[in-house]
Amino acid sequence: MSNLKYSKPERISLKGHPELNERWVQERIAEDPALLGFGDLILKDKERIHPQGGRLDILCQDAESNRRYEIEIQLGKSDESHIIRTIEYWDIERKRYPQYEHTAVLVAEEITSRFLNVISLFNGFIPLVAIQMQAFRFGDQVSLIFTTVLNEMRLGLVDEDEEGQEVTDRAYWEKRGTKGTLETTDSLLGLVNEFAPDLTLKYNKFYIGLASKSGQPNNFVIFRPKKGWVRFEPRLDRSDEVQSKLEAAGIDVMEYDARWGRYRIRLGKGDVKKHEPLLRELMKMAYGEVSE
Repeated sequence: MSNLKYSKPERISLKGHPELNERWVQERIAEDPALLGFGDLILKDKERIHPQGGRLDILCQDAESNRRYEIEIQLGKSDESHIIRTIEYWDIERKRYPQYEHTAVLVAEEITSRFLNVISLFNGFIPLVAIQMQAFRFGDQVSLIFTTVLNEMRLGLVDEDEEGQEVTDRAYWEKRGTKGTLETTDSLLGLVNEFAPDLTLKYNKFYIGLASKSGQPNNFVIFRPKKGWVRFEPRLDRSDEVQSKLEAAGIDVMEYDARWGRYRIRLGKGDVKKHEPLLRELMKMAYGEVSE
């Protein structure tokens, strides 16, 4: 029998709490930005003063990319002033530092369904994430749980990009890449055909996608052959689980494409055979997400 004992947590409200105020929450996030669920973040600033007035609660940056997060904290229910403030701070930062990608983040104790609908109107135009924060007490200890209730809206699948639909042929890609990198792409198609035998390569101008024999695109993964390697891009939500598997395999991972929701992996000669089980798993996961 396990020696672990069940302890029922007590939900507590932070708004109006004599000790656990907004500054306290800010310090907890600053100590460990990974609490927010964005992966490995680096704290860039707290209480960041803006020339136009106001202070940005927290500014973080992804450790492996040029994406920054402008984070505004609110105790209690979300309201209009905080969402406007969050967007204003995001807008100021993106104009001051256009070399970075920027995401506005609102953290609140309660994000109501009505307000969630209002926030959703901005999504797709403004990269906006809403996170609900809950505080629980266990005896003399307090814990914070962060749950993403509105994520940054992905753009449509690549086959919806009219410019990307310009059809080419294999000879075009052999010139852009090489016969060797096209053979690597063929090997990846072979793994796809194990679970989706009707799919074949579709040679577009900017990428090689997948399509059924009737010509219907299904780009849960795309390929971009280069001279010495192939960029392999499965469409998957960024997650700690996937990231851990990639790191454990020692595979060459490029910056995550948050705009299109794709991992970008560089595969050189011999890498498909070396990492075959992982690549197969990633493609099956991506195929499942698109099919749902």
